[in-house]
Amino acid sequence: MSVAGLLLVFVAAVVVAGFAKRLGFQVPLVLVTVGAAASFVPGVPTLVIPPDVILGVVLPPLLYSAALDYSFNTFQRNIRSILRLGIGMVVVTAVAVGVFANWLVPELTLGAALVLGAVVAPPDAVAAVSVGRRLGLPERMMAILKGESLVNDAAALTLFTLAAAAVTGTRISIDSPILYFGYEIVGGVGVGLVLARIVRAVRARISDSALETVLGLILPFVAYLAAEEIHASGVLAVVTAGFVLGRNAGDESVSTRIQERSVWPTVDLVLETFVFAYIGLQFKTVIDTVRADGLPVHHVFAYGFAVLALVIFIRPAWIFLNAGRRRAMSRFTARAGEPLTWRQNLVISWAGMRGVVTLAAAAGVPLAVQSGEPFPGRGVIQAVAFTVAVGTLLIQGSTLPMLIRFLDVADPDEELRESQQVAIARQISKDAAEGVLADMLRKLPEGVRDSEVAELVERVRRSTQARLAAERAEDAGEHESEASRLGAQFNRLRGDVLKAQRRALIEARDTGDLDDEVLRRILAELDLEEAAAEARIRRQRW
Repeated sequence: MSVAGLLLVFVAAVVVAGFAKRLGFQVPLVLVTVGAAASFVPGVPTLVIPPDVILGVVLPPLLYSAALDYSFNTFQRNIRSILRLGIGMVVVTAVAVGVFANWLVPELTLGAALVLGAVVAPPDAVAAVSVGRRLGLPERMMAILKGESLVNDAAALTLFTLAAAAVTGTRISIDSPILYFGYEIVGGVGVGLVLARIVRAVRARISDSALETVLGLILPFVAYLAAEEIHASGVLAVVTAGFVLGRNAGDESVSTRIQERSVWPTVDLVLETFVFAYIGLQFKTVIDTVRADGLPVHHVFAYGFAVLALVIFIRPAWIFLNAGRRRAMSRFTARAGEPLTWRQNLVISWAGMRGVVTLAAAAGVPLAVQSGEPFPGRGVIQAVAFTVAVGTLLIQGSTLPMLIRFLDVADPDEELRESQQVAIARQISKDAAEGVLADMLRKLPEGVRDSEVAELVERVRRSTQARLAAERAEDAGEHESEASRLGAQFNRLRGDVLKAQRRALIEARDTGDLDDEVLRRILAELDLEEAAAEARIRRQRW
């Protein structure tokens, strides 16, 4: 497809998404539906993107952005639930679908059926998270869904590689599946750690926010490609890099942090919009592929609906079986944390929509085995994968909002916990500010009288407690000679206070006293204040 055609798809997808949002519709569903209908319109170009381009260009920034804004402490607190869904359920789904498809579809061998299982195994949390955020899902449920999406792609793509190699007869670098999986994890995490630390070190030595932002933009692509080059997990490399940079978000300059908070949501919006439009546009291509293989289209899509039903059934079955097992085990062992209610488990079990990874993996099925024979059932795999991806989006995606509203899964204690965390953050900021002001009173700056120091300290204290009131006081006297002479000292002192507050808040996060989500919110407010202070300093220098 030409570059002009690709840009046309981008523009059309953004326009459709804009109208869908304005009318209150779910953007993913509208894009998939409109894309599917448009694929049959004469003159609409066929959109065919190589799977390695999708996995290497579209997937890394989406994963990195999610990890960048995701609390590693929250990930640790919910690690068992995340791994049960992100790894355990992926393996169970791949095996169950493989056995079922091998029995149901004559064109598939057991190995090819397991390839299909790996293709349809990983859910895509983009649609579920967007719905949950809009309808106010509890933070713990959102954390589990987002955490699952950060690890399940790595598990599914590893299974896909192993199954495809077994069918084609290709030898992988490590014969043992368990050792290969361990290498994927260790290698991917190692690459992500190394590259993230390199970026941190470089950022610490430059003072250009544009360059710092560019480094952040290219990091996910470099991490993914570097890990894949050594046959490790590119997904885990990207996620690890995002975790490291997100956890050390206080290291960058204020302007860099403000820029990145605007850049990544924009990147996410563009890519997610394109992804759902791309899924819909594959409809006609999938049908043409099935016909080219000489298979009856209605039979193949019937297979797809059967696999779709199984995929939808497996997730709640797995979740409620584990919930029952945990309740039974809790009688004999003490477990930390309250388990999710059955209503919350039901919502999570229905948030299993598939997405771009499923379609990219299906398109990446080899064309032939080593003997030169065609890969068994390749067209069937692509058609079934498309049916599962679109079917889960239309069935689960369209009914998930109603299910959330009907079950009323809101956590009544969440608002209280959040207010307590905000109160802790405010107190930490206040104590840090008072510490800097006390040091200022003990160590008087040269050339400033005692009375002037007291005035400066009081002005900064008022600014810390009520920034708007402090700015009004400053603006009212900016033309007075005394205010003009002390303005630079005031802004420097205010900057020192903000830096101390940031350090204290990060230390509280590191010791576990403060959640990452609250930390990021408070840091965003401090960044805006510090940016304003720096702008005033530059203005006074002029």
